[in-house]
Amino acid sequence: MLAAFLTIPATQAQDGMEPLGGQPPEGATASVKDFDYQIKYQRAFEAVLWNMPAIAIYSFRRAAFDNLGIRDNDIVAYSAPATPKLEAITANSTTPYITAFTDLRQGPVVLEVPAASAEGSVYGQVVDAWQFTIADVGPSGIDKGQGGKFLFTPPGYQGAIPPGYIHVTSPNFRIALAFRSVPAPGKSAADAYQYSKKLRMYYLSEAGSPPEQRFVDPIDKRYPTLPFYDGRHFEDMHAILSVEPVNPQDKVMMGMLTSLGIEKGKPFSPDETAKRAMQQAAIDAWFYMQHWFDNMPREKFYWPDRHYASLLQADANRTFTFGYDNHIDLIGRAAEYFWCTYMPKELSDTPATQYLMAMADKDGKLLQAGKLYKIDVPADMPVKQFWALTVYNRATMSFIYSDSNRTTLSSYDLDGMRKNADGSVTIYVGPKPPQGLEANWIPTAEKRPLPAMRFYGGTEALNNKTFKMPDFELVE
Repeated sequence: MLAAFLTIPATQAQDGMEPLGGQPPEGATASVKDFDYQIKYQRAFEAVLWNMPAIAIYSFRRAAFDNLGIRDNDIVAYSAPATPKLEAITANSTTPYITAFTDLRQGPVVLEVPAASAEGSVYGQVVDAWQFTIADVGPSGIDKGQGGKFLFTPPGYQGAIPPGYIHVTSPNFRIALAFRSVPAPGKSAADAYQYSKKLRMYYLSEAGSPPEQRFVDPIDKRYPTLPFYDGRHFEDMHAILSVEPVNPQDKVMMGMLTSLGIEKGKPFSPDETAKRAMQQAAIDAWFYMQHWFDNMPREKFYWPDRHYASLLQADANRTFTFGYDNHIDLIGRAAEYFWCTYMPKELSDTPATQYLMAMADKDGKLLQAGKLYKIDVPADMPVKQFWALTVYNRATMSFIYSDSNRTTLSSYDLDGMRKNADGSVTIYVGPKPPQGLEANWIPTAEKRPLPAMRFYGGTEALNNKTFKMPDFELVE
């Protein structure tokens, strides 16, 4: 190409000629008047998408410390299944939750997990500050249900690892866990709560004489873990980035964030233009995510002729980092962490729990606020344990507050529900139930619903998709 330029005759170098590049087309004008605002807005919008996994898990930590009085290494153990007071992304309300947080800047941390037994079992994930799973725990985890002493070490740790520990390295300093305490056969939720109190968490430096474990039961407290979609989003972002190491792939974003007053090692100091830009960018990012889910690609549906999508939308490698050899899938990662938290390290072909989210009714129309829908749950559901239908607020992906605060109906509730002649059961979702069918109804309090059918211990028929769940139908 350069040789072609070198052969242009000198006689063509006439007055009025311009270089072939280096400027916009003739007559072009800028579409932006306030470049300072526009640049800061663009950077802020992309930062919200980039930071989605980290902001979601940090919000759990912030709320636990600010609203529940939690400290590092305390254990939050619910004494019963959660109510809407647990304001969390697509949480479950059938088994009690356990969560805890720690900061490895203070040194390695020990987590003692009891073995699964006739008394009960716990399972779940330990995640780093970017919410990427560093340890699956429980029968399908690295301990294989045998429990033991997990030892979590911080980035760059060079100390000796004592014998007898399950060693897990963390790429970040702050880590968090979320477990479920699963009742053993014949046991109750109260038994599961007591079983959860077998957990212990403390610093390795305290291993010779561990402190008495502090448990906190927030069952009657409001635990607001949802990320903020306004200017506060960036205050939390600064709090995360002030602590954690910078990954090489994030250096460009970290450089752009300096224009927003977010810089590692410095106070949060946005100027007035940045504040306006960040406020609007966070709002717009929320609307963009809602738009994305309203227009979810058809290939992401679980069955081609149904309108369900798995909550666990893994990447092409069946993991949840969305990182590839030559790029990171920023949108795919943001979407997954916008509606789900605490994913497994890898997606199994036979997941222990499958969550299928109803994205539309049987006619392909989006579910609407103020409408009544029904679903026929077959008598023979493809589960080894139980099924549960939970309905979330589509705007927040969290439980819906209502007069009854009922969020879920499950196979455990069948004895109190009206059944159909074939043994199936019809469940209604909407602001008001049909007359006489209150026991078969999950209230939506005029919120737009996001129903989730959970399959606990899915069978082969579910995993190979020979079983198909009926779609929701609008009740006229």
